[in-house]
Amino acid sequence: MKHFVYVLKSQKDGRLYKGITKDVANRSKQHNSGETKSTKAYCPWVLVYTEEFKTIEEAVNREKYLKSGVGREFLNERLRSSTE
Repeated sequence: MKHFVYVLKSQKDGRLYKGITKDVANRSKQHNSGETKSTKAYCPWVLVYTEEFKTIEEAVNREKYLKSGVGREFLNERLRSSTE
């Protein structure tokens, strides 16, 4: 089964949210409908980045990396270069 690490960006204040799911489209809908307590105050969200993994362990490790200081720098650079 495939697992995805995804990053959402709040259109309200620009903050990034990182998570793991098996269904990115459905999870994005949950965030934007206010079903997720930690993100409902910052709706609407737009999907800005995804990565696919074969195992949940790989996805968890990547999510932890993206939440680290070095991972945030990587992600910010990646998102910056994709908008240029």
